[in-house]
Amino acid sequence: MEDVMYDPPAYIWAITTATTAAIPAATCVVLYSGAKRAGLGRRRAALLAGAAAVVLGGWFIATAVIAGHGWYDTRLGHGVPWLPIAVAGFFGTLLALRRIPVVARALAAPGLASRLEYPHLFRVEGVVFLILMALGHLPALFALPAGLGDIAAGIAAPLVAYRLARGTGRRAARWHNAFGITDLVVALTLGALTGFQLVNVTPSAAPIFELPLALIVTAGVPLLLVLHITSVSALARAQRAPLAATGPLIAGAAPRTAVAEIPAAGAR
Repeated sequence: MEDVMYDPPAYIWAITTATTAAIPAATCVVLYSGAKRAGLGRRRAALLAGAAAVVLGGWFIATAVIAGHGWYDTRLGHGVPWLPIAVAGFFGTLLALRRIPVVARALAAPGLASRLEYPHLFRVEGVVFLILMALGHLPALFALPAGLGDIAAGIAAPLVAYRLARGTGRRAARWHNAFGITDLVVALTLGALTGFQLVNVTPSAAPIFELPLALIVTAGVPLLLVLHITSVSALARAQRAPLAATGPLIAGAAPRTAVAEIPAAGAR
């Protein structure tokens, strides 16, 4: 196990900090858009986005301070493993916050499924894992799947969002969510195995316990997982809505016709 503190290049700090901060920022924009689409009004939408900025930004700062003090840099058997606790705690908190009525209403707004894809664009930050592997600071066992998987998910995100906004691409969105969740879970697992040296590789993934990479693990990954879960729920609701509307319509009606009937049915 390496005892020397990792000192990343300045450009790694810049890329990691900017892209990781952009994920919660984009999420706040998504919530604002969802609240407006849900009919909550501009003022309540702004308050919701502001509250989300306080929660997400507050954790971003807090976890940066924790990592800066070296409290995540704990080896198994030598104290409390705070990093996995932080990841699980933030993930659970975000899942719980989704159940707040105003948040749930914003996340259930029509058309939100496409907007939920946009924060994933910033997963192209996975390139830093590949750079650090090339510099000899991260093991290929972790860096290759984590880096390439994040880059692929980030590149696909705006393409999937575009197709969803045009009323198509649900299958692509489901595949993107399945791939994105798998990528994040695999990265966390391999990071833990190589960071805690349960799998003995050289170099280890110890830099993920320190700044700036700890920001990705503790602030970015849990939020991205929750966004995937929320997207899956939004896609399921969108799929059920047309099916429910076809019941009272003439049998054999085309799906496009059934969808077109929904606004008229709501007006009666």
